[in-house]
Amino acid sequence: MSAPILITGGAQRLGLAIAKDLLSRQFKVIITYRSKKPSIDELIAQGCIAIQADFSTDNGIAACINEIQSHAQSIRAIIHNASDWDSEKSGMASGLDAAQIMQKMMQVHVSAPYQINLACKEMLTDHADIIHMTDYVQDKGSNKHIAYAASKAALHNLTLSFASLLAPSVKVNSIAPSLLMFNIDDTEQYKQKALSKSILGICPGAQEAVKAVNFLLNSDYVTGQTLHLNGGRHLK
Repeated sequence: MSAPILITGGAQRLGLAIAKDLLSRQFKVIITYRSKKPSIDELIAQGCIAIQADFSTDNGIAACINEIQSHAQSIRAIIHNASDWDSEKSGMASGLDAAQIMQKMMQVHVSAPYQINLACKEMLTDHADIIHMTDYVQDKGSNKHIAYAASKAALHNLTLSFASLLAPSVKVNSIAPSLLMFNIDDTEQYKQKALSKSILGICPGAQEAVKAVNFLLNSDYVTGQTLHLNGGRHLK
């Protein structure tokens, strides 16, 4: 029986698109999700295992690891897609102070992948993959999402460390998107401003991330790298 692919944050947006693609090609898939959504029932109907997980605490991460290990003896790949996106402005407006905002971003984007990778490394099959979904801002920074950008840069650094630690049997890479999808409530003004930031000037959709994941899963010789999905934004 083939080993499953684990996707954290698999109930919406990029994670959901990746899960649907893998299931359509007969891969076994385990997802984690934070909040129940209609998409979860749809995935379960297609044979997916869905684990409710709270990565905001170490106890929540540990409980998720126990659930993963109860459902699988081996793992073909881990795709770390779970994410949060507090800005300093929105975080403080919701009552968090600067230390709490940084802790929240680092917990979800760094501590959870770090702990899951270490706990599951003996479960990874030969020629397995770990993929960290980082962000364009890992290299550029952000003056509106400072803690978020710092945590994504730290997640990329985990890519380098785990690529070295787990070679040659496991490949570890980052995928760093910028604009791939709009939110349903984005205004036309915002969309045009966002599109103008890249030289290609398009919003390609979630399938761009799906194609990137499949490239890395099929590769035999790429590890410790970042696959940039930014439409040439760095050239503007």
